[in-house]
Amino acid sequence: MRELILVRYGEIFLKGLNRPYFMRALVDKVKNAVQPLGGKVMLRDGRILVTDAEDMQAALEAVTKVFGVHSACIATEVEKEDFNVIAQTAIKLMKGMQGSFRVESRRSDKKYPMQSPDINRELGYRILNAYPELHVDLHHPDHTLNVEIREQAYLYCRVVQGVGGMPVGTNGKATLLLSGGIDSPVAGWMIAKRGVQISAVHFHSYPYTSDRAKEKVLDLARILSASCCGIRVYVVPFTEIQMAIHEKCPQDYTTLIMRRYMMRIAEKCAEREKAGALITGESIGQVASQTMEALGATNSVVHMPVFRPLIGFDKSDITEIAVKIGTYDTSILPYEDCCTVFTPRHPATHPRMATILKGEELLDSDALIQRALDGIEIVEV
Repeated sequence: MRELILVRYGEIFLKGLNRPYFMRALVDKVKNAVQPLGGKVMLRDGRILVTDAEDMQAALEAVTKVFGVHSACIATEVEKEDFNVIAQTAIKLMKGMQGSFRVESRRSDKKYPMQSPDINRELGYRILNAYPELHVDLHHPDHTLNVEIREQAYLYCRVVQGVGGMPVGTNGKATLLLSGGIDSPVAGWMIAKRGVQISAVHFHSYPYTSDRAKEKVLDLARILSASCCGIRVYVVPFTEIQMAIHEKCPQDYTTLIMRRYMMRIAEKCAEREKAGALITGESIGQVASQTMEALGATNSVVHMPVFRPLIGFDKSDITEIAVKIGTYDTSILPYEDCCTVFTPRHPATHPRMATILKGEELLDSDALIQRALDGIEIVEV
């Protein structure tokens, strides 16, 4: 008898002949999640098993944050040959519970002498004899005792939902423009959930933005890294570019021109990472720089695709996801980011490309971008 974690996967089942590739990737990511806790991981009989973790509850929490995990639970593994051992374990697991319950069993081992309905009835009978204060409710129980008959018997009562999606790294690489706001961490999380390994670029405008503002962004990256299995963050010095734009370009176009420079630099960082796309947290119409015309103007300066998973989301939708993934409380901390520096009173919402290009002609773009690239600080989280 021992305690372990049963890990289930969902979408990988649909991968046909490619399934072994995705399974190996998921096993590697689960190993990465539980390694700090001393956990050992194996693939056996259609389940990923985690054993020997120093803190099983902490290991369960870490596993359920891994993209590709559908659900997981702490289970008790016992020999299946002696049904009395299974029954004694079931009674032990139900100790202290109140209200109603049901037993739900599944047999992967079809040679097992008892069928699922027989297992359910016999275990239910023995549990009621041990705890007469409980009662059976097959439709809406307070507790469900699950029994899986595989190479061994596995019993558990509580299943924790995972984040789902696909294992990170199975669908390429992309680079996230990561600010300190609510939107961009959510955008990165959503793309990473589809199996994309992400890196991040953050634009830091010291002294107009503080070191604490930079740490806030790194804290957001650390939260994301629990599911993304680590993130490399490029911290780009952006003050010189912003000052030049503010001094020389039309005031109502400064935000848009700033975004275009961000995209150029982010693409350079993405190329270093051998990434195939950029990710932004933009939502159409949310702010002046996110109109159809403005988004088209920023897209035009890069050659790789730009993923905008939040493009049709309301702010309330984005906030709900931020709360769910644990980034919201950090995102709302009152530390400025570079997008709030030199914000024009009336930014252009329907910009003209001729005006944009005329403004950028006043800047030594190549030199400005190169100095920003030379000053990059790379942080692994």
